[in-house]
Amino acid sequence: MTQTEQQGHSPFVLTHEAQRAADFQLRIADKITKFAGSMNFVYLHVLVFAGWMLFIESSPWPTLTLIVSLEAIFLSTFVMIGQNRQAAFQQAKADHDFQAGDQELKSNTDLTRAIHHLTTEIHDRVVTPAGGPAH
Repeated sequence: MTQTEQQGHSPFVLTHEAQRAADFQLRIADKITKFAGSMNFVYLHVLVFAGWMLFIESSPWPTLTLIVSLEAIFLSTFVMIGQNRQAAFQQAKADHDFQAGDQELKSNTDLTRAIHHLTTEIHDRVVTPAGGPAH
């Protein structure tokens, strides 16, 4: 049993994770967004930008502004990719949960009808014995 299964994830979630892991582009997007959402990303940028301003260019602002703007465009795109994937996952999960709930409702309805039928039969046999008068 894998560690993920031990944590109690549903088979639907495990299947979704496996499909996502199989797609090369999504794996890249996942790694970028994971790194971009970490403190290591912040520390790296502090060091790079400080080094840029102090040692590389005497007037770093125009070029640095261009680089930061381009980086923001790409990072926001990766965030949106992640949000779109999450929304698609949530919709698929909701659809799956609805179908499972609907199947459970149908099963419970069938069981309730069967119990009612059996209860009626038992009642008819106990309360009104065969060949005896009805009370």
